[in-house]
Amino acid sequence: MAKYELREAALELLTRIGEQGGYSHVLLDQEMKKRSLSSKDGGLLTEIVYGTLQNKLKIDYQIAPNISKQKKLKPWVKWLLYMSVYQMLYLERVPDHAVIHEAAEIAKNRGHKGISGLVNGVLRNIQRNGVQDPSKIEDPAVKLSVETSHPEWLIHRWIDQYGFEVTRGICFQNLKHLPMAVRVQPLRISRGEAAAELAERGIQTENSEFSSQGLIITEGNILNDPLFKRGQLTVQDQSSMLVAEMMSLEPGQDVLDACSAPGGKTTHIAEKLKDQGTVYAYDLHKKKANLVNEKAKLLHLQSIETKQADSRHLCDLHEKESFDRILLDAPCSGLGVLRGKPDIKYHKKEEDIYALRGIQDDLLESLAPLLKVNGKLVYSTCTIDKHENMQAVQHFLENHSEFEIDEEFHNELPAHLQNSQGWSEYGLQIFPQDWDTDGFFLTRMVKSKPSF
Repeated sequence: MAKYELREAALELLTRIGEQGGYSHVLLDQEMKKRSLSSKDGGLLTEIVYGTLQNKLKIDYQIAPNISKQKKLKPWVKWLLYMSVYQMLYLERVPDHAVIHEAAEIAKNRGHKGISGLVNGVLRNIQRNGVQDPSKIEDPAVKLSVETSHPEWLIHRWIDQYGFEVTRGICFQNLKHLPMAVRVQPLRISRGEAAAELAERGIQTENSEFSSQGLIITEGNILNDPLFKRGQLTVQDQSSMLVAEMMSLEPGQDVLDACSAPGGKTTHIAEKLKDQGTVYAYDLHKKKANLVNEKAKLLHLQSIETKQADSRHLCDLHEKESFDRILLDAPCSGLGVLRGKPDIKYHKKEEDIYALRGIQDDLLESLAPLLKVNGKLVYSTCTIDKHENMQAVQHFLENHSEFEIDEEFHNELPAHLQNSQGWSEYGLQIFPQDWDTDGFFLTRMVKSKPSF
């Protein structure tokens, strides 16, 4: 693929993601499949798209002084500047003159000579004058916002919740590459066997401390490995693996996964049950529920029953006290997974957090009667916001005297997590900087008497 075409593709993706709210990981995957890109081209496209998104506010800080405040740029021109400055600042193997030339050509083909001249002028000014130093910004929150490309409202919110140093750690960690982690299907292969086979193909791994099934990829490209096609391996972040590990599962149990797509936790539950028992997996959207079914088939798991339904109304489909275990991996703001989905930090607003909390409360309320007495309910999210996590659990417990935090939960956590800075009386908040994972929250509650 010609470099010019590749950068046109990157610009198209960035404009769609940035202006229309498309999901970066979905659109990027679709684009690479559509164009049948080589691993080299796919890697460069991914780097330009994710790198530009990850550093957008810092890049804007460099561009702003070179554009008149009265000048309103078309979205594609703005994103062309963003991606070009990203390449100039962060991709040393691409010469500045090549970046500037290609940007000017793209601008001329998409617009006219005037736009091409503007793009060329802005980029040459940055090349000539060098970058602005954000360290000169006096307000610590504003400085951190620019340095790490996190919106100011989010910086202030995290500072209020966790203090400046924890917030700073979150923001800088979100700029770092997230190591890929995979989970073995233990009914088909052991972790040791999988690691040995991968090593034969030059893929180096380390054992995860979050799950006895987890491997961290330290070297090599694993995405097209035969272990996936044979249903012996699946991609899953370490923090997500912790969920099934902490559900206290035994073969033969009836388990409800209320928000199951895309199926990573669902299939992990089935594996922990040794595929004996039943996992009832629901999702609000039929298409997403089908993804769970496809993953179950790929991993050769028979114990999963997948259906489309609104989990706020599952009492219409199941009798009270039907389940030994319930997992509510709740819809959330996703503010813990910004390393892999950087577009979230620009699309989410503070009001979204409060709207999502209403859904989380409704789901907990509706699922409570479905759990058997002495059954256990795990609540998890991929966010690091207290309002969606600790405060949601606190609110639920205050209104449901039949539930309490399971006293055994803390002691059953992996040893390295038991004294984590994110531990509270309401559960475990994992910050991305603590263990080089996604940000994540989980807790486990036990039901001591029937719901009223």
